[in-house]
Formats: sequence, structure tokens, C-alpha cells
Amino acid sequence: MNLVIIASLLGISLLGWYLSFAAGRLDRLHHRVETSWSVLDAAFVRRAALLIELSANRTIDPASALILSNAAHRARLSDGSAGKERENIEGEIDQDLEVLIDQLEGSIRETLVDSQDRVLMALALHADAVRSVKTVREKRFVRLFRLAGRAPVPAYFEPRIEREP
Repeated sequence: MNLVIIASLLGISLLGWYLSFAAGRLDRLHHRVETSWSVLDAAFVRRAALLIELSANRTIDPASALILSNAAHRARLSDGSAGKERENIEGEIDQDLEVLIDQLEGSIRETLVDSQDRVLMALALHADAVRSVKTVREKRFVRLFRLAGRAPVPAYFEPRIEREP
């Protein structure tokens, strides 16, 4: 009888330790998603500032400058959170930059390419963080014991363009 009680207490202790470990890991992963979003948002803001500076510098044609400055201003005025509107704005900037980068040369081109590379790296880091959280949240014990609490499920940020028909 004593052995059954000791085994039960040991089993409950191990389960409690595992649940505490899993909850702590999930919390760290959620923090990693928030941090990666901050890095991504900062890369977007730096890119928008660079585009505004470039459009005011008169190194590109006026039509391209107007399109880029308009998109950059809309990106800077967004509230800093992820959403369909922000994905569309950043997707438009990506598409406009693909065309514009081929027309530029010298240090301006290198600066834009570097800025675009930083955005792509931040996107990859954010996607990896979101994937990690979703993988842990799908585990049976995490769902059964509701270890994620009330934290929202993070979403991928995918810049895209959804034009009106």
C-alpha cells in the first residue's frame, strides 16, 4: 500500500514537472513570436523610411517616387500590428521594389537590396517562431491541460497583394 502511494505521488510530481516545463516553453515561444514581430516591424519601418528618403531625393522618376512614397506613408501610418491591410501594403511595396531595384544603380541600389534582404530575413525568423508555437500548441498535453491559456494563436505574416476586381 505504501508503495502505491509513493508511486502515485511520484507520477503526479512527474506530470506536474512536465506540465510546468511545457507551459514555460510555450511561454518562451510566444515571447519569441512577439520579439520576431518587433524585429519584422522595425525592418518594415526602416524600409519605409528609406523609400520616403529615396522618393524625396529625386533619383528616380516622379511617377515611381509618388507610388513608393504613398505606399511608404501608408506603411508608416499603420498601427504596427499584423493584419490583411498591412500584408497588402507591404506586398505592394515588395512588388514596386522588384521593378524599381532593376532601374537603380550604385549605392542606392545596394542600400535598397540590403533593406529588402533584412525584411526577408525578419520574415523568415517570424515564420519560424510562429511555426514553433503552432507545433507545441498542437501537442495533446498542451491542448488537454490548456497550457496556452488565453494567448491567441499567432499567425504567419505573408505580404501579398489583393487588388479589387
